[in-house]
Amino acid sequence: MSLVADQAAFLLDACKLIAKATELGFTVTGGELARTIDQQQIYVKTGRSKTMNSIHIKRCAIDLNFFKDGKLVYDVKTLAPVGEYWESLHPKNQWGGKWRFVDVPHFQRTV
Repeated sequence: MSLVADQAAFLLDACKLIAKATELGFTVTGGELARTIDQQQIYVKTGRSKTMNSIHIKRCAIDLNFFKDGKLVYDVKTLAPVGEYWESLHPKNQWGGKWRFVDVPHFQRTV
C-alpha cells in the first residue's frame, strides 16, 4: 500500500473513531496531525517525545482532545474503550495509551 493510501485509510478510521467517541459521550476536539521534522526535533529536545521516528511526520497519527462534562479527560482507564475501538478497526492501528511512554490522546496507523 502506498503512503497516500495509508494516509487516506488512516483518516477514514479517524472519522470512525471520533464518531464512536461521541457515541460514548465524549466531546472530541482536534489536536495535532501533521508534524515537520523540525517540530519533532523540538519535541525530542524538550522531552515531549522520545523519538525522531514519529508517525505524525508521515501524517498517519493524530492527537485528539476528549472532554466529558466540560473537563479534559486524559486518563488511560476512562479512554480505554476509545483506544480499544481504534485498535479494532485495523491491525496497524495503535493507541498511545498502551505504550510504556503513555501518550493517551495519540492514535496512529503504523506504516
